[in-house]
Amino acid sequence: MDPRKVRRVSVTLPALDEPGLYLSNVTSLEGGRGRVTEFQYADQDLRELDLADTHLLDGRIQRVQTQRAKLHEVRADSVQFSDCDLSSLKWSDSKLSRVTFSNCKLMGALFEEVALENVLFENCKFDYATLDRVRASGPVIFSKCTLRETTIRASDFSSVVFEACDLRLAEFEGGKYRDCDLRGNDLTTVRGAVALKKILIDRAQVAQLAEALATELEVTYGEDLDD
Repeated sequence: MDPRKVRRVSVTLPALDEPGLYLSNVTSLEGGRGRVTEFQYADQDLRELDLADTHLLDGRIQRVQTQRAKLHEVRADSVQFSDCDLSSLKWSDSKLSRVTFSNCKLMGALFEEVALENVLFENCKFDYATLDRVRASGPVIFSKCTLRETTIRASDFSSVVFEACDLRLAEFEGGKYRDCDLRGNDLTTVRGAVALKKILIDRAQVAQLAEALATELEVTYGEDLDD
């Protein structure tokens, strides 16, 4: 599969259509010896999904809905998530490489101490989610995602690209953002603007950041005072 490129960042996508690769339908993501390979897991409506110390390799996870999901020390390599509802997901102490999420609901999700390398989030809903100590160790793209009131805390988002995303009231609490590409996104209402050091923006966005910072500092404008 061709890589997905946005501006200067290119993400290597899962190679699941290679000749000789056959994906077997599975009814569970709990594999022998903690390893599930060359699989397709689809059309599941679960009360909970609980995985630990598991390696997902070369697979598709489609149309899976769960009320509660907890993934701890779960590594994913060359995996596609599509049309899934994983709201309230907690994914911790893990690494994702060559992974795509498309048309997924991740509202209220918590990603904690997760490393991302060649990861694409496209048309996903992250509203009210928390990304805590998430590290982009390779290319990462958020494309056409909503991150309303999402908190990004103590994370390394260096060189991450946000393309046409909804960042209303998104909050940045510390972290590293060198060359994080926020061009083309409305930054007017982001919180924690002071943390966004050395990011990439368009000149027109300077006024947006200034407005966000003024709101955060609770400034009063002299012309609004009664004489």
